[in-house]
Amino acid sequence: MSDTHEAHAGHAATALGTAVPLILIAAVALGYALLAHNRGKEPRGWSSWRTARFLTGCTLLALGLSPQTSPFPLGGLPTHMYQHLLIGMYAPIGLVLGAPITLLLRSVPRRQSKLIGRILRARPMHLIAHPVTALALNLGGLAVLYFTPLFTAASNAPVLHHLVHLHFLAAGYLFAWVISGPDPAPRRPSVPARLVILGVAIAGHAIISQLLYAGLFVQVPASASEFRQAGELMYYGGDLAELLLAFALVSTWRPQHRRQLAHRNQAQPSTVS
Repeated sequence: MSDTHEAHAGHAATALGTAVPLILIAAVALGYALLAHNRGKEPRGWSSWRTARFLTGCTLLALGLSPQTSPFPLGGLPTHMYQHLLIGMYAPIGLVLGAPITLLLRSVPRRQSKLIGRILRARPMHLIAHPVTALALNLGGLAVLYFTPLFTAASNAPVLHHLVHLHFLAAGYLFAWVISGPDPAPRRPSVPARLVILGVAIAGHAIISQLLYAGLFVQVPASASEFRQAGELMYYGGDLAELLLAFALVSTWRPQHRRQLAHRNQAQPSTVS
């Protein structure tokens, strides 16, 4: 009888632990949609594409936090990898491309807007928002999770499990923001420099996925077939997400020499023969 009661209590705690993040995501999505609607009434308007991207990111995040949606068996390593890809890679791309900081800056009073601007320009943000820092948090988090006992510890501690998900989301968002986000970022490096850092990220994910596929140095209780499935998911799914980031980055690239050449051409008086 006590075992049944404990099982029901465990299920209730799990359901609550899943419901709370989903409610928060729904609240964020609703808040963004309301602000976007209000900005859309202004002469400058607000891009419906940005709204669609942000809401897509929220949807992917909700799916990632709902392991029941995984096409793989619950509790297995492939399901965890499915969640990681959605929470840490795909959802952040959609959220970042929705330009939520720009929307917030346009929505709050001028005094609060200036405060947000000062925070973005503060010296600590220069370090946090540097692509190398974002890369270290991204790859470092994966290495610590799979090559230390952290995975097992998080599986047995719900709070730690949620903290791991929070890290994936924060690190993924930070990386997507500093690499190709439309929102302002402090001292963002040039596009070629960011492409190099993105290339390093692709190589790092490939190495981790191959080690995972082979089960080398991995401290995760899983079968050989689960290692192979998870490794393939990380390899191919991660490549696709990083290609999306690269496309978002180069699609807004305007090389400086082209702008200067166009400016000179406009400045020169036209001659009539």
